[in-house]
Amino acid sequence: MKILVATDAWHPQVNGVVRTLGQVAHEASALGTDLEFLSPAGFWTLPMPGYSEIRLALTGPGEIERRLDRSRADCVHIATEGPIGHAVRRVCIKREMPFTTSFHTRFPDYLAERLPLPQRWTTDATWAWLRGFHASSAGVLAATPTLQQELIDRGFNNVKLWSRGVDAQLFRPDRRKELIDGRALPRPIFVAVGRVAVEKNLEEFLKLDLPGTKLIVGDGPARTQLARTYPDAVFVGSKQGDELAEIYASADVFVFPSRTDTFGLVLLEALASGVPVAAFPAAAPRDVIGHAPVGVLDEDLRLACLGALELDRAACRDFAERLTWQACARTFLEHVTEGARVWREKRSRKERLRTLFLNARQRARNKAAA
Repeated sequence: MKILVATDAWHPQVNGVVRTLGQVAHEASALGTDLEFLSPAGFWTLPMPGYSEIRLALTGPGEIERRLDRSRADCVHIATEGPIGHAVRRVCIKREMPFTTSFHTRFPDYLAERLPLPQRWTTDATWAWLRGFHASSAGVLAATPTLQQELIDRGFNNVKLWSRGVDAQLFRPDRRKELIDGRALPRPIFVAVGRVAVEKNLEEFLKLDLPGTKLIVGDGPARTQLARTYPDAVFVGSKQGDELAEIYASADVFVFPSRTDTFGLVLLEALASGVPVAAFPAAAPRDVIGHAPVGVLDEDLRLACLGALELDRAACRDFAERLTWQACARTFLEHVTEGARVWREKRSRKERLRTLFLNARQRARNKAAA
């Protein structure tokens, strides 16, 4: 079986969407399913305003239709609401092809953070746009129970739960080092990993009065300003693979100040590395951690950071080992294939009813003519 995944988020971008899709593709292959990606690769692109690391594809329906024809996929999944996602959605609707979608990014919250405009022009209008985009989907995949319920409450249909996993072989406690990025940093080390952008709320972490070192791993449009404003913090840029895994394991507390993330893969990566979490009691950390003794969630982020220092690192590792990418891939495949199957069955029933109606009407006309 082949699934075509349409996504505006793809390499060389470094974010949770790209990591999730890559891991799911790897696991799906072992489960007998091939994921083919229709991404900005191969198209002319322009940098996204205000976020040049993200490239927006320039494409028309003709090229999208040709790529769909060449793919001959059994199912279509649209992962993002960008130009690629919109173009594939239009073609699918035109051809009456079923497709599923996933909800990764809280655009209303991001726009509200970035644009000094009234709420009805950012939050309300953007939620309406997102609701319209996903309205024709055979299944909308959401990462957490809280997000699933919020989407349902906001009028989204066919919302399915699709959790995430972690690579417990890459991220593990025994990678702990004394030096980080070649430096002996004062302990305790409080680390945040991810895009350095306004929506990640990193300033709430950086302004805290904490002992030891505040370490920021990642890059993004806010890095230069934050590094200038908080010279006591250590910014090491984007890290991946073994180098990232060593930084996680070498930290003492993982700090997650975001209030808008839909999941936060970095939470699982830190826990798999044996590092407890400090966060605000926002939806993502509440859903991921719950009441497990692997993190401290508090509106006072400083108290959360200091409290997390007292938690058992072994418990963090045990918690993360239960969340695998294989289980994540299985859930994804089930939702995508089931969504397509149910959609086709409903369409078939409608066609049969339409045929019965037309036949009955013709018989009535024939009878009246006789």
